[in-house]
Amino acid sequence: MSPAATVLSAAALSILLTALLWAALPEVPSSPRPLSEYGAKTLFTAFGSRSPRTLDPQRSYSSDETAYTYSVYEPPYQYAYLKRPYVLEPRTAEAVVEPRYFDAEGRELPADAPSEAIAESRYDVKIRPGILFAPHPAFAKDAQGRFLYHHLDPETAARVRSPFDLPEAATRELTARDYVNGIRRIASPQVVSPIFGTMAARIVGFTEYRRGLEAKWRAMRGAGASPDAWLDLDSVPCPGVEAVDERTLRLRVKGKDPQFAFWLAMTFFAPVPVEAERFYAQPGLRANNVSLDTWPVGTGAFRMREFLENRRHVLERNPVYRHGTYPCEGEPADRAAGLLADCGKPLPRVDRVVFEIEKEAMPLQSKFLAGYYDSPFIERVDTGLGYLVAMEDDPEKASLYGGRGMKFPKTVQAGLWYIGFNWLDPVVGGGATPEEARRHRYLRQAVAIAVNWEENLAIFQKNQGLPAHGPIPPGLFGWRDDGPAAFNPVVYERTQAGRVERKPIEEAKRLLALAGYPDGRDEKTGAPLVLYFDYQNAAQGASAYLEWYQRQLKKLGVQLEIRATDYNRFQEKMSKGAAQLFFWGWNADYPDPENFLFLFYGPSGKVRHEGENASNYENPAFDEAFREMRLLPDGPRRQEVIDRMIRMLQEDSPVLFGYFPPGAAAYQSWVGNAKPSGMVQNSLQYMKVDAAERLARIREWNRPVLWPLGLLVFGLLLAAAGAARLMVRRDERRLRPAVDSKEVRR
Repeated sequence: MSPAATVLSAAALSILLTALLWAALPEVPSSPRPLSEYGAKTLFTAFGSRSPRTLDPQRSYSSDETAYTYSVYEPPYQYAYLKRPYVLEPRTAEAVVEPRYFDAEGRELPADAPSEAIAESRYDVKIRPGILFAPHPAFAKDAQGRFLYHHLDPETAARVRSPFDLPEAATRELTARDYVNGIRRIASPQVVSPIFGTMAARIVGFTEYRRGLEAKWRAMRGAGASPDAWLDLDSVPCPGVEAVDERTLRLRVKGKDPQFAFWLAMTFFAPVPVEAERFYAQPGLRANNVSLDTWPVGTGAFRMREFLENRRHVLERNPVYRHGTYPCEGEPADRAAGLLADCGKPLPRVDRVVFEIEKEAMPLQSKFLAGYYDSPFIERVDTGLGYLVAMEDDPEKASLYGGRGMKFPKTVQAGLWYIGFNWLDPVVGGGATPEEARRHRYLRQAVAIAVNWEENLAIFQKNQGLPAHGPIPPGLFGWRDDGPAAFNPVVYERTQAGRVERKPIEEAKRLLALAGYPDGRDEKTGAPLVLYFDYQNAAQGASAYLEWYQRQLKKLGVQLEIRATDYNRFQEKMSKGAAQLFFWGWNADYPDPENFLFLFYGPSGKVRHEGENASNYENPAFDEAFREMRLLPDGPRRQEVIDRMIRMLQEDSPVLFGYFPPGAAAYQSWVGNAKPSGMVQNSLQYMKVDAAERLARIREWNRPVLWPLGLLVFGLLLAAAGAARLMVRRDERRLRPAVDSKEVRR
């Protein structure tokens, strides 16, 4: 065969073999699951290094648990998914109710009664009829009306790894008594809820109720009851949490407490049916990890279908869920963004949500880029920040992410990061005399001007945050984005062109001199001014960040000494008031300005009162205004008081208002109805996927690349053909007859 023919034959054979291999291989060989699953109405996402610690609604308080608890359980209220500022709306309740007020003698008062006359606020919450619990074996009964699975024999209980292992399941209607049971569980000695102390200070008779339950529990344990035994919460009276009838929940709250309504949007106030408690109290089930910690029982849009610890969790559509619909109102930009297209449609918008464990960042990112995850961590609002930063730094990544239509919608979280001054400190604190207070205030104001948060955000956050002029973040009542109250006049000034800019460093130096430290030196002793900055968890790589703070004060001639420490030691120093300057943060429990302004309320001081006022700031005028503000409804009067309180904080400068933390989620192009928020926790029911687009993109992005294999086969065939020719020639030489040398001479 000629060389040309050999080449053509090798090429034809390599093409044939490659085609056969293409036909034999899976369509997408790298797919972690059958492709048909990506064509279903399922959201695929990941979770971190461990499963949720608990999904018990009265115990759960961790952010990595909320995606499950708020999808399965339904407190009476929720936050409107699309509206900003955040607005409470009914979830299972018929309406967000206004409380009725009563005096100390039990006489009802008018709605405008002075707060000092109000001894009790009473909330009568009507529960909507027709809401059903997701089917569960705990509700299953036999023909005589007896529960089928409340008395499992030990052998059967030992085989149960999931409620779905039992053949029968049933449902029933949600009642006010289920809410009573759930809320009373906050006081149960079995449950150990993290908010009991907060509720004991608010709910009438809750402390006494807890004592009664503790006595009952001690008696049960003394009689030999197991730690998992069922404790009858109705065996002790609790006047503050009652069911007036099957559909009316009554909550009695001490005094006037407008912020109490926000707690009714948290899963601490979710209903828990007694049947579920009695079912899970059976010996043997907890040993198999079958309990409310892993298998919640709720009325929400989803139910837990699969719980493989530290591997996979699957939420599926609650088959009897009928009462939720997609919202029809939001912000002005929501319609243009397509967020109102599903107005009025039934929830949830997907059939399943699959959570797979991903312990390492690189495999997670690779699978997201390949389309196998719809979002890396769908419940988090900071996942997209890394992608946005990468797009700014790397044009290739910007082209890749943009070309694939990936979405990284931004938000500003309801939180605040700041540097605080310890008000009890003799150098930067409130001061013991009026003269000392004035000088210390000038010092704090000078530092506030010098520390350039805009620069900090540009360098370390890639401009993914918002500089704070006060403590209230966007999205909450009291936030100002325009007008004279929208910026901090101590630190900023408005230019003739109308822009708000940070005051020049010369102004900071002037204030520093008024404080008694011209050019950063004590005017009496000439000693340099040294301030001490306590910083927790100063891990490797934090040096550049901390050096930046030192450079900010160096502009004033002030030395900043870093005192890095571990978390426990830092907390100890804060509780004792041993820190001078410190870095601190706060995320809102509920979207009300009170939840940020109380960080500066004197009676909440950390050292003297073990509260959340980390700077230990005290100002009688501020405290008086705070007490008025927290009792006012949202409106012009409340806004006026808030503006006055913020102006006091700006003048006193007990903290350097740093920045409101950035937020950005990460979604594939086929994910719809996604609006990231750190406050709305039940967002999974609103999201949808275009499964056809997802499947097409996965096929496109993950086609097997076989042409290198074809070239390899072609090369091997050529090499084999060449080797074969050499062997043939060698054999021909061996078989050729010998020539007589004499004949040659002739």
